[in-house]
Amino acid sequence: MTFSLLTLTPQRGNGFREKPRTSPLPSYSSAIHEKHQLTTRPTSYFATLLLPIPGVHGRQLKIPLPIPSRIYHSTRARFGRKRGCLVLTLGAVIVLWTLFALTRRFGSGDKQWPTPFQGEPSTLVYGRRELQKIWDWEIASGHYPSSREIPEQIGLKVEPLNPGLPRATAKRPLRYRPPPKPAVSSTKGAGAKRVYLDIQSSPPNVAYPPRPIPGSIADLDVVMDHCDFSKNKYVRDCLEVLRMGGGLDNENRMRRAKADHWRYIYLEDEPTNSTESLEESKPDPYTVTRRPGEESEDPNLGLSKKRGAEWEAALELPRPWTYHTAKSHSEPCDPDYPRLYHMFWTGPFTDKPYLALLSYLYTQNLGLQSPPDYEQRTVCRPQFWLWINPGPAAAVPNPSARKDMFNHLKSNPWAAPFLHPRFKDVIQFKLWNTTEQLDGVPELKDEWRELQEALFNSGGHIIQVPQKKEEPITSSVDDAGINSLANVTIAGDDTKTGASKPEEEDLVNRLGSKSSSSYDRLSVILSDMARFVLCHRFGGTYLDADTILLRDWEELWGWKGAFAYRWSRLEKYNTAVLRMNKNSALGTFLFRTALKNGLDFHPMTVSRYTKDAYLEGLLLRLPDALFDSAWLNTEYYQRDRPPQPYFQAFDDFFDTPAANSAAPQALGINGFFRGAYSYHFHNFWWKPFDPSRNFPDLGPRFIKGEQQARAALAQSTSSTSKSTGVDPPEAGKDETVDDEKRDLDWASVLKRTFEAYIRGERPNMYGEWIHWV
Repeated sequence: MTFSLLTLTPQRGNGFREKPRTSPLPSYSSAIHEKHQLTTRPTSYFATLLLPIPGVHGRQLKIPLPIPSRIYHSTRARFGRKRGCLVLTLGAVIVLWTLFALTRRFGSGDKQWPTPFQGEPSTLVYGRRELQKIWDWEIASGHYPSSREIPEQIGLKVEPLNPGLPRATAKRPLRYRPPPKPAVSSTKGAGAKRVYLDIQSSPPNVAYPPRPIPGSIADLDVVMDHCDFSKNKYVRDCLEVLRMGGGLDNENRMRRAKADHWRYIYLEDEPTNSTESLEESKPDPYTVTRRPGEESEDPNLGLSKKRGAEWEAALELPRPWTYHTAKSHSEPCDPDYPRLYHMFWTGPFTDKPYLALLSYLYTQNLGLQSPPDYEQRTVCRPQFWLWINPGPAAAVPNPSARKDMFNHLKSNPWAAPFLHPRFKDVIQFKLWNTTEQLDGVPELKDEWRELQEALFNSGGHIIQVPQKKEEPITSSVDDAGINSLANVTIAGDDTKTGASKPEEEDLVNRLGSKSSSSYDRLSVILSDMARFVLCHRFGGTYLDADTILLRDWEELWGWKGAFAYRWSRLEKYNTAVLRMNKNSALGTFLFRTALKNGLDFHPMTVSRYTKDAYLEGLLLRLPDALFDSAWLNTEYYQRDRPPQPYFQAFDDFFDTPAANSAAPQALGINGFFRGAYSYHFHNFWWKPFDPSRNFPDLGPRFIKGEQQARAALAQSTSSTSKSTGVDPPEAGKDETVDDEKRDLDWASVLKRTFEAYIRGERPNMYGEWIHWV
């Protein structure tokens, strides 16, 4: 006879079954649990949880938990095995969260209770009134030549006058105007009329593209319309617009339908003569606008302040700059907007800064096609300032550092050619000194020393560098007038012994990146800060040393705002290219905000600074197609319509895949991301551009350095051959094509192209020949 569980369960008076009572005797889910309980010695503060191992029959995983055994067994007896484990897990999570919350509230400097699911904490230290001042100052100075909207969270009440935008010719009738918004989101144009250019080569001179017209300006609003990844724009299409609008396609232009909206380069037709001023149009320019229904008197309502920080004091900004058009200048260069390229380099000079400088000579309008004594009166020539940090990033330069730097440059075959008198007006080598540079930033000079132990801060990850305690707190100035950092920076370079060092010490004393496993992180972190310091102090554009210029930047210099470019698919900055104006309100905001956030200048952190303050419009995030055209493809985006060349990884630049290896020699530099302003090859410091000719090949004028590099290469090859058992090539034997790679890679083709221009074997990309004497 069989009975169901229902017939054995007593019934309640309401017709429902009673719940079975829990037996006081121990119960086990299996013989394994029973054996474990009988053979394991119980402890007072730990319980062991048994979990089955998938695929292994009869074996279970033992997990000790910090739960008193009495609580563990009573919970299982009361709720059952499965529910008991769930209750214990939830209880453990609650206890851990409580401990974490108490630690954040009473054991940290923030003194704030943590908020779950908040995401990244705010970095904001400026109130709304100060943010309004920053926007007004930058707009009035002409640093916002854009019609993009101002965030409503800024709360401007009156439209700012914008000399960077042309004056409106007529007002729309009142019935066609949009309804008023709770805050102003547009500016009022007060500048000169724009004339957009159709740039083309004129027959018969169509073999090379024309130089940009001096004083021309790029309309980056138009560029954003055709290149913004957020709007599903392809890099390939963006480059076509850049080529056609910049006249770079010359004789290769394919006939298209009318494409006037692709024109993005313009000239200002006349100087501005508006008599309106910021003060006249704004009796109270910093009045905070509240939305209807808001009765709070808090001027910073809606802003998320950094935890534990106080609002920064009121900004004291100078008067906005007077905006001038190119036609209103008697000189070709505007002193307020110096055309400076900055680059930062640590360690021995190699082929990487060598190629960056060659690309600069090959593409920019430097007047090298004219005699050396020719005075250029119509074109503003840019300069390239290469900042050298002679030792490891954490080392203290000695009093003779400047002299030692130039001695090294003269003896280095990769660097010596750029000390030639022909380049003295366009290339300058500068000695980097951390103390001198930080003391030169007014926003930092009185406070940065308090953070010197955390000076190497990258994305919140701080690399501690030991301090030199035996040195007195003094400073000296050498004969070149450069502060020698005797005291206040970080620890010096100690390389007295050749014995192996701990990883931390090796990181401190590392000089350059010799492989992917021995990466010089300190120099990278230092360069993250150096780029903002240099642009804020001197103005101009910073370029990472793994950047190659691909075209003239005339129209980018004409655009007066600040910009970096997008971090691939993410709405973050990549500051491998960074343009900022010297002593700007934006720069003041960035340095004061960074000071309150651990002096962190990592691009991701800088993205948080501007986003939290609603200032992203003042540091324009340009599409990476302009400076880093391969990035999206390397991250598996837009591979259905890639640009030319098609790189699936950044090392394709150095080792071009066999399937595409005919393109570099067949197309040359004209087939390399034509239209982009530069190319960023993302590190690879240890890979030579041209392995078979890994020396400067600049012709008889620089033969001494070439011979020196060839001898060093032969010695290195001989050492490698001894270790591998392969015979080295015969000394003094001329190279033949059989000795080198048959299909040259893109890196080799670009290097040989730039070198041929210096040798006088070909013109630059605009058909100009270098004039030596």
